[in-house]
Amino acid sequence: MSIDTNAPIPITQIGHEKLKEELKRLKTLDRPKVISEIAEARALGDLSENAEYHAAREKQGFIEGRIMELEDKLGRVQVITGGKGRTDRVVFGALVSLVDVSDDSKGEEKSYRIVGDLEADIKNNAISISSPLAKSLINKAVGDIVTVNLPRGEKYYEVKDIRFID
Repeated sequence: MSIDTNAPIPITQIGHEKLKEELKRLKTLDRPKVISEIAEARALGDLSENAEYHAAREKQGFIEGRIMELEDKLGRVQVITGGKGRTDRVVFGALVSLVDVSDDSKGEEKSYRIVGDLEADIKNNAISISSPLAKSLINKAVGDIVTVNLPRGEKYYEVKDIRFID
C-alpha cells in the first residue's frame, strides 16, 4: 500500500491561518535573522572550528526545510468549513463535549475539536480526524453513545454538545 503524497490535506480555517502565519514568520523574520548570524560568524574567521557558524548553518537548514515543508502542505491543503451553522451532527471542525459513561469512569466531561492531522494537538484538545475517537464520533448526534476501541480496551462516551467555532 503506497501513500499518496499529493493527496489533499483536510484542515480547518484556523489551522490554515496558523500555517500561513508560521510560513510568513519563517520567511520574514527567522530566515533573515539566521542569514545575519551566519554572516557574523563568518566574520570571526576560521570556519572549520567556528561553532557559531556551524550552529547557524544547522539552524538555517532547519528553517529552509520547514519552509519547503509548509509550502508543500499549504499547496495541498483543503480548507473544510462544512460545519458552519450546523450543530445536529459531529463533522470535521466540530467541538464535541463528551461524558465518559464507561463502567470504570467518574462521569468526567471532556471537549475535543476534530481537526486535520496537521492541526492535531492533544494538549489543546484538538484530535485528528483519523484518530479512533474522532472516527467513532463522525455523524453522531447529541445523546448518542459512542464506543471507542482503544489499546487498553473499550471506552464509552455520550455526546453532550456539538458546537462550531471560527
